[in-house]
Amino acid sequence: MNAVNGFPTRAIIDLNAIRSNMATLVQRSHGTAVMAVVKANGYGHGAVPCALAALAGGATWVGVAQVTEALRVRAAIGGGRMLSWIYTPETAFAQAIEAQIDLGVSAPWALEAIAAAARHTASRARIHLKTDTGMGRAGVPPASWIRTVDMALAAEDALELVGCWSHFACADQPGHPSIQAQKDAFAWAVETAEARGACFEVRHLANSAALLTDAGANWDLIRPGLAMYGLSPIPDLASAADLGLRPAMRLESTLTLVKNVSAGQGVSYGLTYRTSRDTMLAIVGAGYGDGVPRSASGAGPVWVAGRRGRVAGRLCMDQFVSELGPGAACQAGDRVVLFGTGDDGEPTAEDWARAAGTIAYEIVTGIPAHVPREYVGG
Repeated sequence: MNAVNGFPTRAIIDLNAIRSNMATLVQRSHGTAVMAVVKANGYGHGAVPCALAALAGGATWVGVAQVTEALRVRAAIGGGRMLSWIYTPETAFAQAIEAQIDLGVSAPWALEAIAAAARHTASRARIHLKTDTGMGRAGVPPASWIRTVDMALAAEDALELVGCWSHFACADQPGHPSIQAQKDAFAWAVETAEARGACFEVRHLANSAALLTDAGANWDLIRPGLAMYGLSPIPDLASAADLGLRPAMRLESTLTLVKNVSAGQGVSYGLTYRTSRDTMLAIVGAGYGDGVPRSASGAGPVWVAGRRGRVAGRLCMDQFVSELGPGAACQAGDRVVLFGTGDDGEPTAEDWARAAGTIAYEIVTGIPAHVPREYVGG
C-alpha cells in the first residue's frame, strides 16, 4: 500500500527533473540570467525544494509572489537574489528589506510604504518598478510612469531602483499583435526611465512561454515558472516532451474498495452514471478536497490495474469511482496514478487539464498542503 500514514494520496516530486528542466531553460536563454519562479508553493511542488533544485540547475534568481512565502524561502535557501511582488499596505516590508528580498513595485503607495520601511531599518530597499505594458493587471500605467519613476529616483536615500519589468498577456499565442505592442511599450518605459536617470541592473519581460516561443524579449533576465516543473505553457503548440521538459509531479492515490456490481448500477451523487454490464467498480481515495477537480467528473483519466480508466459519475470530496470492467485484477490497497510523466501510459497533468476544461497550472497548484509530498532525487 502506498498510503502515507494511512492517507491514501501523495504527490511524488522528482527534483532531478526540476534541475534538468532548469538546465534546459538556461541553455535556451543563450546567456541571459534566469529566475526560478516558485510562487504558489512552487506551483504546488514545494517552494523550498524546488528553489534549491532550480538553483542547482543554473538559475541565479528566485521569484516568489507573496512576501510571506518569500521570507520562508529566504530562510531556507540563504543568500542569492530574490524578487517578491504581491503585497498589501499591511505587509511587513521591513522584514523583506532586512532579508535582502527585492520588491516589485506597481503603484506610488507601494513606493512610499517601502521607502518608509527602509528608512526605519536604516537600509535601502532594492525595487523593480513594474510597468503595465498592456495586460491591465499589476503595473504602473503609461500615463503615470514618468511621475512614478521620478518619485522612485527622488527617494534614493531609501530606494535603489535596480529593475524594470512587465508581464506578457499572450506570450502563449505566437504572432498575437499584443506581443509586439507590449515589447514596444516596455522599450519605451525603459528608455524613458533611463533618460530621467534610472540605471537598471535588470530589465525583464519574458516568462516561460516567451522563452519557449522565441519571442525575442529576453532583455537581462527571464522568469520561467510552469516550464521548470516540466509542463508546457503552450500545450496546443508543443508538448513537454517536444520542448525537452519532464513533468516533475506524479500524483498517486490508493484503492480503498473494489467490488463487483450488476448492470444498471448507479454510481455516485445524482446517479448520473450507470453501469451497462456486470462489472467491477474501484473506489479511489482522492477527491476535490485533495485538489482533484470536480469539473472532471465523468472524464478525469486514471491509471489502474495496468490500464487507463476514467472517473465514473460525479467526483466527490475525498473519493471517486472508476469502472474497471469484469474480472479486473486489483484489490484494496493497490496504487492508482492520476497523473505523471506519461512514460508508462499513465495520464499527465495536461490530460487532466483538458478533462476539467482548465490549464495544467491549475491542476498542479491545486494540490493542497495536506496531501503529502515525497521528494526523490535532488
